[in-house]
Amino acid sequence: MSIFTKIRDAIFHRAEAAPQPSAPAAPPAPPVQNTAPGVPPVTGTAPAGAAPAPASPAPAAPSASGAAPAAPTSQAPSTSASPTPSAPVDVAAIMDKAVRDSGQHLDWRHSIVDTMKALGLDSSLAERKELAQELGYTGDTGDSAAMNVWLQKALMRKLAENGGQVPAELRD
Repeated sequence: MSIFTKIRDAIFHRAEAAPQPSAPAAPPAPPVQNTAPGVPPVTGTAPAGAAPAPASPAPAAPSASGAAPAAPTSQAPSTSASPTPSAPVDVAAIMDKAVRDSGQHLDWRHSIVDTMKALGLDSSLAERKELAQELGYTGDTGDSAAMNVWLQKALMRKLAENGGQVPAELRD
């Protein structure tokens, strides 16, 4: 797996794991009543995990032309295994949280080493040289300071190309 892929996946998987705003919790299961012929009525609640019985849809009223309206359709969510997320991932928010969670003083906005450390990845020179090769660095990899500055900007641009929402000042 490429170094960039490890970084991208570490960020995007954190986004997936973050609590998303959702609809209110479903109400408790409605009471179930047994009304079979010859069996006395028993009232109780559905067992945990039981799905409620589907409600019968109301018959559609014909329109003025006499034709029944078309039934509403629902579209299943896509399950394709795409490398880009369906919604932009707020890279800055994810990275800020990763730094807080690390308990270290890391400057991920300016340091490729700190970015990798915040994500729990190997930030060794060998890994950074491999990342530089992946991202197309043409400078001297022996000048790690210049390479690191280039890497941080190139990484942010590449994350933006892959569905990351990255502030402009971090890409330029």
